[in-house]
Amino acid sequence: MTSENTVRLTTAQALVRFLANQYSERDGQEQRLIPGVWGIFGHGNVAGVGQALLQAATTGEADLPYYLARNEQGMVHASVAYAKMRDRLATFACTASTGPGSTNMITGAALATTNRIPVLLLPSDTFATRVAEPVLQQLEDTRGGDATVNDAFRAVSKYFDRVSRPEQLIPAALAAMRVLTDPVETGAVTLALPQDVQAEGFDWPVSFFRRRVWHVGRPVPEPAAVERAARLLRSARRPLIVAGGGTVYSGAETQLRAFAEATGIPVADTHAGKGAVAWDHPCAVGGIGSTGSYAANQLAGDADVVLGIGTRYSDFTTASHTVFGNPDVTFVNLNVARLDAVKHSAEPLVADARLGIQALAEALAGWEVEPVHRARVRDLIARTREIEEECFAPDRDTGGLPAQTQILGALGDVLGDRDVVINAAGSMPGDLQQLWRARDPKAYHVEYAYSCMGYEVAAGLGVKMADPSREVVVLVGDGSYLMMAQEIVTMVSEGLKVIVVLVQNHGFASIGSLSEALGSQRFGTKYRFRDGTSGLLDGDVLPVDLAVNASSLGADVLHAASVDEFRAAMEKAKAAGRTTVVHVETDLYGPNPPGHGWWDVPVGQTSALDSTRAAYETYAAHKRAQRHYL
Repeated sequence: MTSENTVRLTTAQALVRFLANQYSERDGQEQRLIPGVWGIFGHGNVAGVGQALLQAATTGEADLPYYLARNEQGMVHASVAYAKMRDRLATFACTASTGPGSTNMITGAALATTNRIPVLLLPSDTFATRVAEPVLQQLEDTRGGDATVNDAFRAVSKYFDRVSRPEQLIPAALAAMRVLTDPVETGAVTLALPQDVQAEGFDWPVSFFRRRVWHVGRPVPEPAAVERAARLLRSARRPLIVAGGGTVYSGAETQLRAFAEATGIPVADTHAGKGAVAWDHPCAVGGIGSTGSYAANQLAGDADVVLGIGTRYSDFTTASHTVFGNPDVTFVNLNVARLDAVKHSAEPLVADARLGIQALAEALAGWEVEPVHRARVRDLIARTREIEEECFAPDRDTGGLPAQTQILGALGDVLGDRDVVINAAGSMPGDLQQLWRARDPKAYHVEYAYSCMGYEVAAGLGVKMADPSREVVVLVGDGSYLMMAQEIVTMVSEGLKVIVVLVQNHGFASIGSLSEALGSQRFGTKYRFRDGTSGLLDGDVLPVDLAVNASSLGADVLHAASVDEFRAAMEKAKAAGRTTVVHVETDLYGPNPPGHGWWDVPVGQTSALDSTRAAYETYAAHKRAQRHYL
């Protein structure tokens, strides 16, 4: 029964109407918080959320477009990539059916939360009434009747709720929006929806559906904290800035560049912070850490004060606590999250990155590093450029397969400053951190918090939806491609043009190299037939044709057998009007850029293999340099 103050809707219809009226705002700019819903329908949501989305589309009662994905994990990746491009101010909702459809989203949830990127997950759940149980795809847990497979989302979600009664949606939905729009708490938000509750009618208060604007503030730095941080920086003779993703999400690139120019402090970056300062800026020293540049790691080695801006200091950033080698190094951490601001016994400056940099600039007005430090930075950058050029044009035998580094060099030459390159896993993130020359903070999109194989193609879809004006290039190896390439079909069906550079080397180049370094002889890292004599997977190369596969998914495919052919293929792909895959084979064995950092991956302390024993000796030597920053 509907009155002027209530409206009769199912829970799913109410959720759709609610989501269509949510907005975010920062600096006076409003945008839809949830611009649409990704989904794959099954018996758990087809008559609930599916019916509600159909009703909204056909009656116009709510503006919430539906997009059909091909893999539930993939649609979460696409949503995360979209949110990352939109500085975490907008994201998608993802609906999935009961059972495997929903649990397929768990990896995506972990990726979102690890990267601190908002995404709204709506896994369908088994019957709240329990009348018909056990139903299809239901887990029966002898420890309790209220457990379902969706409880697995709890560990990887920043907020989890199960809506077991229609009226529970009201506080749950409002809490979900709060977390999605909180830059400190954001990540995967999961509302588990029992399939019977989705279809249950309820008299909803009309005010629940009013237009709501969630204001994303900029926390102001405490003056006393600014002064403490500035005092430490003034005492520094060899300071270094580490710019992380928070710099980009805050839109603090202009402020960071001005601060670096005024003070002369060099700027190293993480994967998420790359492009915050253009690669050829006099203060830009490149990526830092395990796969960092020569300049950045040399400067980190003797830095006396490190200013971390918007970084969570992963093990790759710190080279597993070895890259900052000065025994007296001190940290100042500017971060919106206190969790990150206090890491490494730092002097914390809990604030928005943009406002924090501005405050530090004012407190340090007139101060700059000594000329000798500026000169050293220039010399280290010059040597780093020489290393990069050697990687782009390595001395190789005529007629051999091109090196991956050569392909990256050619790709950098043909792409524009605003074109987006996407990657997540394998050997390419390490190569890219050293070699990619980003000028635009949105042009470098490498997911390296969860480093999830299979992220790349789906992410290309999300990035293109977030900014159709940009050329989007997915860099994906054959290993990641085989994990998840299905969203090429979605690109084609939505009429979105994305370039996929498919680098095939018939194996796991990154893990193969790591395996060899750790004494495991590249065991299980190549795509090969099982050898009849050894019983190992070290026979002939498998007759897999991924180019044909990409064509079967609806993409146009171009082939390249050399660097010159790759350049020509990329020019054709850029001129094309639809999704195009450029297939190129590279040498599985590199060469890769020289290593300037270490990564802690334990080696067996005892072994019957000479290679493992030798690797352990090397590992133990590196461990001696590892330390807590106290």
